[in-house]
Amino acid sequence: MKFSTQKPKKKLHMVSLGCTKNLVDSEVMLGRLSDYELTDDTQNADVIIVNTCGFIDSAKQESINTILNLHEDRKKESVLVMAGCLSERYKEELQSELPEIDVFTGVGDYDKIDLLVNEKRSKFTNEVFLASENNERVITGSSYHAYVKLSEGCNQACSFCAIPSFKGKLHSRTLQSLVKEVKHLVSKGFIDFSFVSQDSSSYLRDMEEKNGLELLIEEVEKIEGIKTARILYLYPSTTTVSLIDKIADSKIFVNYFDMPLQHISQNMLKIMKRGKGVEKLNELMNHMKSKPNSFVRTTFIAGHPGEKEEEFEELCKYVEEFNFDRANVFSYSDEEGTTATLRADKIAQELIDERAEILGEIIAQTTQISLENEIGKTFEVYIDGESDEHEYLLSARKTIWAPNIDGEIYINDNESEQELKFGQVYTVKVTELAGDKLLATVIKL
Repeated sequence: MKFSTQKPKKKLHMVSLGCTKNLVDSEVMLGRLSDYELTDDTQNADVIIVNTCGFIDSAKQESINTILNLHEDRKKESVLVMAGCLSERYKEELQSELPEIDVFTGVGDYDKIDLLVNEKRSKFTNEVFLASENNERVITGSSYHAYVKLSEGCNQACSFCAIPSFKGKLHSRTLQSLVKEVKHLVSKGFIDFSFVSQDSSSYLRDMEEKNGLELLIEEVEKIEGIKTARILYLYPSTTTVSLIDKIADSKIFVNYFDMPLQHISQNMLKIMKRGKGVEKLNELMNHMKSKPNSFVRTTFIAGHPGEKEEEFEELCKYVEEFNFDRANVFSYSDEEGTTATLRADKIAQELIDERAEILGEIIAQTTQISLENEIGKTFEVYIDGESDEHEYLLSARKTIWAPNIDGEIYINDNESEQELKFGQVYTVKVTELAGDKLLATVIKL
């Protein structure tokens, strides 16, 4: 009888909270820990890592609750790691208040996670880690789509945002580094890309290049094998009409325009320190909307200090009239170290929540209109796999949409003679809208 001399693989459970930029860093950590077997069984995991979010109150609370719940369930000899933004932002307090955690690390040491886990050692490097083409990532959640991080940090000074306080100033990757990474991912079968950062339209401005994204578009278009790409998180004061035109003229980059506005009142934009005035914003937004098959997404903050009732009403009217394809609303929350926390004209929490709810209802209506407008249309989708709803329904995403945030299409019929494969593009015709899900048929071309 032969006995295996191989040791069983150690098991790793990873939780990535917050934004897609965090997800890229989590994928770098997975790459460093590729000797481990990934598991959803937290009770049998040898290492548990939570990549935390420190953006707003609700995200902070989710991070703390997640890590404490995982501690309750884990086996005695496992290693519990708290990494990322929240850990960086409150490193002293968390290390003194959470003895349950074995390893603390922030936003500077994702590429050293294997050493920290092996040595059960905490570490906070002063410099923010920025993924490069040399970091072998384990792409999660998709066989064909990958996020690519353009830069870290931010040079903006928004009144409500604490990100620059723990992520620092803008630090862009070189164009050469990005191109190398994208080429490498294409060689592994990835055909759809989302480029992300805190402020994507400022890419390369720290290297004295004002049109960084336009240069990126030109270089990415030269790479063979890419089907689609999109850019997330444009910033109003660094987005130009020229950039919008460049995206619209591209054969690779879809007409996806994601620009968080936060408000539309001239006075509120000034209070929020959001750069360009209303006239410039309207010009940009209308230009985006004028492009064929454009998809416009944004976010707003309700109840920021100083927001008068008439300014909130102005915002509601604007959202109703513009008809965004997708939007999000956040309730304002005080963030330590921001200028908004120092203002005397704070709004009662009850009124903040009420305004967020009102704006949320308007956004739900405009999203519904956007979805209803798709009925009867023919377009391309990526098929991701079987839907959670039913084994006979396939889950798909319009090629212009960003993964996980813009919606899901159910494929319930196939008129083509081909066998449908996951991770590939098919042309569909939308037949109806059921709730917030479009139903579509794959058609024969």
